[in-house]
Amino acid sequence: MKYVLVTGGVVSGLGKGVTASSIGVLLKACGLRVTSIKIDPYLNTDAGTMSPFEHGEVFVLDDGGEVDLDLGNYERFLDIKLTRDNNITTGKIYQYVIDKERRGDYLGKTVQVVPHITDAIQEWIERVAMIPVDGKEGPADVCVIELGGTIGDIESMPFIEALGQFSYRVGPGNFCLVHVSLVPVLSVVGEQKTKPTQHSVKGLRSLGLMPNILACRSTTILEENVKQKLCQFCHVPEENIITLHDVSNIWHVPSLLRDQKAHVVISKVLNLGIINEPSMKEWTARAELCDRLNETVRIAMVGKYTGLSDSYLSVLKSLLDASVDCHKKLQVDWVPSSDLEDVTAKENPEAYKAAWDLLKEVDGILVPGGFGDRGVQGKILAAKYAREHKIPYLGICLGMQIAVIEFARSVLGMKDANSSEFDPDTKNPCVIFMPEGSKTHMGGTMRLGSRRTYFHVSDCKSAKLYDNKSYIDERHRHRYEVNPDMIEKFEDAGLSFIGKDESGQRMEIVELLDHPYFIGVQFHPEFKSRPGKPSPLFLGLIAAACGQLDDILLKKGVVMAANGLSNGNGNGSIPMKMHQNGNGNKMTSLSPREMAYSNGNGLIC
Repeated sequence: MKYVLVTGGVVSGLGKGVTASSIGVLLKACGLRVTSIKIDPYLNTDAGTMSPFEHGEVFVLDDGGEVDLDLGNYERFLDIKLTRDNNITTGKIYQYVIDKERRGDYLGKTVQVVPHITDAIQEWIERVAMIPVDGKEGPADVCVIELGGTIGDIESMPFIEALGQFSYRVGPGNFCLVHVSLVPVLSVVGEQKTKPTQHSVKGLRSLGLMPNILACRSTTILEENVKQKLCQFCHVPEENIITLHDVSNIWHVPSLLRDQKAHVVISKVLNLGIINEPSMKEWTARAELCDRLNETVRIAMVGKYTGLSDSYLSVLKSLLDASVDCHKKLQVDWVPSSDLEDVTAKENPEAYKAAWDLLKEVDGILVPGGFGDRGVQGKILAAKYAREHKIPYLGICLGMQIAVIEFARSVLGMKDANSSEFDPDTKNPCVIFMPEGSKTHMGGTMRLGSRRTYFHVSDCKSAKLYDNKSYIDERHRHRYEVNPDMIEKFEDAGLSFIGKDESGQRMEIVELLDHPYFIGVQFHPEFKSRPGKPSPLFLGLIAAACGQLDDILLKKGVVMAANGLSNGNGNGSIPMKMHQNGNGNKMTSLSPREMAYSNGNGLIC
């Protein structure tokens, strides 16, 4: 196994995650298989209990791991599926070591940071690096490791020591250190300054790590004399000093690395021999297309964490993936949900008016997930406006639940309808606590990870956007769900629950069939969206917002028919089978295995 370690210096937020992901893209384009590990030095076991304002969004993996948002970057850039163990935290390591000590595994020895904590870190890295994440058998060729934080942080010291030992143990031909540092330009002087990077590298070397590559963040390309100065004082060859200057979108970063021959440098350090020239035509074309787009599609993001865009990072990336696919320039209008509420009209009428003016100007509305009752009434009002004015709407997790509550209040006349999360005493609990949840322990007690959803209605936008599959697998993160006892009332009034779990008791997808686009989902489709492969529901929202939905649904129907998955009516519906039950003939969806044996009309008897 070859290892590439990415560290950061001077300040946080330089883009280590994007750099690590881009290195992975470059190596993958050279024909290598790549996996990734993120090290977070905080004491939390995982990111699940951290506020989005504190650390950005919580990214959810297939296995239910609640991890750092940088793992979302790795999955999106590399199109891989990571595990919870690909995110290492101080909390996980200490818990692992303490559990071993309690079992007596250390045979009475005094348990210390060195060697026990540092050994545990190295063992964890070696074990996780061998897990295949790209759907193929066997381990990857290269593992890209990102160390969170900044060199010199106290909490990083055990990891720095462990990685120093690790680099010595695996040998110089198997370990490459890329140090991401800042080269600022002082407005008064107007020249690029190398001193911050010199100090950062000095600190790194004093801790036992020597950088092989310097990736310098700067507003502009590094000047030649600046490179020479860094080469002299940091002891890094000039050809190993790479500029990561500001770009119009982060999809350009892999091309920046390629153009400066970063893959050649990494190959030499890791003794990879002669590697293929990176093939990145599709990736580069997408980045350039994104820059050329000028026809705008406006989406209102109605949430409670609108002050920090990283709180909804995967949602934003999914919207971008879909808008580029529709050849539209994305404009996200942030609408604080609390500003839509009547109480704001009294306390801050300017903010109230600005929020509603913004909501009325957009092409589509998205209400993302969230927890707590702050701003919920504003989200309900946004869903009501979208429903009544035929504005394309996508509700995710809580966004689905508030759409159900709004429908109960406005259409069914249940004025006190609510979620038991917000009003435990409501007489009409549309959303209830899940029986297996916990109200005493917060971390890891939700319904998490990949779960299967079965479509119960084929003639709907959601099913068609998912290529008329009989079921889909999407990632979840919630502890409240729609009350199954009220489903009949909702469906009689026109709110269709077209997607359910295998038991039929958990509502996964809700849709207004007579609306241009009004869909709510209990899962989080944003976690599986990829550049070039946008999430179907985000694609549907953007397409509906810019008038392309009918064309996309027609195109999908044509593709399905061409693949032999039409029901013979030319509408690309799910293939059906006929069998006898106590009431006569019954039509049900074909399984994937049965699809292969359907007849020319898409029917199997």
